[in-house]
Amino acid sequence: MTGIKLAVVGGGSTYTPELIDGFARLRDVLPVDELVLVDPAADRLELVGGLARRIFAKQGHPGRITWTGDLDAAVDGADAVLLQLRVGGQAARNEDETWPLECGCVGQETTGAGGLAKALRTVPVVLDIAERVRRRNPDAWIVDFTNPVGIVTRALLTAGHKAVGLCNVAIGFQRKFARLLDVAPRDVQLEHVGLNHLTWERAVRVGGEDVLPKLIAEHGDAIAADLHMPRALVERLGVVPSYYLRYYYQHDEVVRELRTKPSRAAEVAAMERELLRMYGDPALDEKPELLGKRGGAFYSEAAVALTSSLLRGTGDTQVVNALNNGTLPFLPDDAVIEVPATVDARGAVPLPVRPLEPLYAGLIANVTAYEHLALEAALKGGRNRVFEALLAHPLIGQFDYAERLTDELLAHNREHLTWA
Repeated sequence: MTGIKLAVVGGGSTYTPELIDGFARLRDVLPVDELVLVDPAADRLELVGGLARRIFAKQGHPGRITWTGDLDAAVDGADAVLLQLRVGGQAARNEDETWPLECGCVGQETTGAGGLAKALRTVPVVLDIAERVRRRNPDAWIVDFTNPVGIVTRALLTAGHKAVGLCNVAIGFQRKFARLLDVAPRDVQLEHVGLNHLTWERAVRVGGEDVLPKLIAEHGDAIAADLHMPRALVERLGVVPSYYLRYYYQHDEVVRELRTKPSRAAEVAAMERELLRMYGDPALDEKPELLGKRGGAFYSEAAVALTSSLLRGTGDTQVVNALNNGTLPFLPDDAVIEVPATVDARGAVPLPVRPLEPLYAGLIANVTAYEHLALEAALKGGRNRVFEALLAHPLIGQFDYAERLTDELLAHNREHLTWA
């Protein structure tokens, strides 16, 4: 497989060097000939692009890296387009994480009222990008890492685009469990099930044996500490929930914590300023250690594996976001779920899933209904659609909260919502 061209939309992100490092290290898996970074922020793009070239050069990668603000030129001839954009930047994220707290609700960029705000800002922009990709290059695959991944991927697939959603939660668990078990990551298979940022590891198999009970018994303290959840909860469940389940299982405690410290957006913004300063150093030719604190661990490796499978048609198994199509029978076919799937040149097809316990199925069904309403609001606009989505969300669900949060959401996002 040669002559591959990739475009990264949001290529000016401070996170991009992590992605570049993955492409450089894993060039045998995905031999990229040309990589184009596209972003409207020319100043950031120059710094990130320069470091990207130096990383490729240091690791002996022969591929060519360019950057541009011209989306159409960037995607022309691309085999795959990776989406990692943030509409409104860290400033909008800071608001997503702040104003919901005033109502006593979690302030977070992918779930609750803040997550809805991000979806409303993001879906129209992503669909416009995807339509331009389709017009310019209808055979290109779109790999979506843009949050909220489940809603954004559902928007892309509903509109008929060749898209697969990607999150780094599963690969993060795989690598973590491999370290605890002292085995190679490739030997660890996860029974990962749910929606994006609403998943559980129901089994961890090594050599066909489920070692999850052993993992919890022997490493429960370490696992619980990483999740910021009580070990007793993990033991009672008998599964490992994703970190994001903390917003559901410990909502009020999380709200109290968030009210006593700076937002994650403020932390990341400060980190980004330092990273951009570092990227401007012409002697820097590797991703700096500070980038590891930025988030998105192992995304580059997951992105390389997924893109390679789509372009090579290998038919291997990866955890992705794809259409349900009967996999979870209690959900509509057009819901987007996050499960292991067979990935080849036709896309991703979820593998069969054991019947889900009501404890998990109920929450999944509830959040899926919210995501349906959130997408309706993102596509059609209107205050009442926003209100209905908030009322349906299990972290909100009360009339007074939904009314107030609707007003706050619209007030803080008017510049990004043409209909508001």
